[in-house]
Amino acid sequence: MRLLLDLGNTRLKWALMQPSAAEWLARGALDWHDDMPGLLQEAWAALPVPTSIVAASVVGAEREAQVTSLVAQRFGCEPRWFRTPASACGIHNAYADPQRLGADRFLAMVAAFAEGHAPCVLASVGTALTLDALAADGRHLGGLIAPGPRLMQQSLLNGTARVRPDGVGVILELADNTTDAVSSGCWQATVALTERFSVRMGPRLGGSPRLILDGGDAPTLAPLLSIPSHSGRDGVMRGLAVWAHPPSVVTRSG
Repeated sequence: MRLLLDLGNTRLKWALMQPSAAEWLARGALDWHDDMPGLLQEAWAALPVPTSIVAASVVGAEREAQVTSLVAQRFGCEPRWFRTPASACGIHNAYADPQRLGADRFLAMVAAFAEGHAPCVLASVGTALTLDALAADGRHLGGLIAPGPRLMQQSLLNGTARVRPDGVGVILELADNTTDAVSSGCWQATVALTERFSVRMGPRLGGSPRLILDGGDAPTLAPLLSIPSHSGRDGVMRGLAVWAHPPSVVTRSG
């Protein structure tokens, strides 16, 4: 059995798998906060000891060290960390300095390519919005990074004196109050950038590439789009599974 760890900006996700299986044996996630170490040990208490542990991270060295320590305490070993390469698993990184490309973005492309979805555009909607163009032959053409819709809203609140929403707000085409206007504006900006990137990448990717959505806010974004999209749930961990053990049949989430 293999334990996969995805250390994201907002939370830590994990999945237990058999390399030959088609579904996760167990999975879970926890937000980063002061109580996370204790809660994580509780969540892992029922897990069997895996034969190997692999991890991908977009967080700092301090949190990586914290997870390494927790893994060692619970399972008696250390994770093998994925670091973004220039090329792996059929993907060719567009960045001149390969490790500057987030591990999450690279692994999402690994999963999409292994599952036969290239050419495609990958959009991850979370703390950040990332957009990447992947050609049919595995070439990463490049991408964009912007604040995710919730981070946009927080930035607006932090940078203004009078924009003070009363709640979460409803996503509308036209808002008649500040709460809805802030929520709608930030989500519509995310929609516009995602659609524009997808349309502009079409000619470079040979037509109408598949748009794959992942990230915690992907379910909210999908119905707002005027172009078709597909779910790429758990793309980072599915890519990590391919990298750790390139199989003939790719492990998919349940």
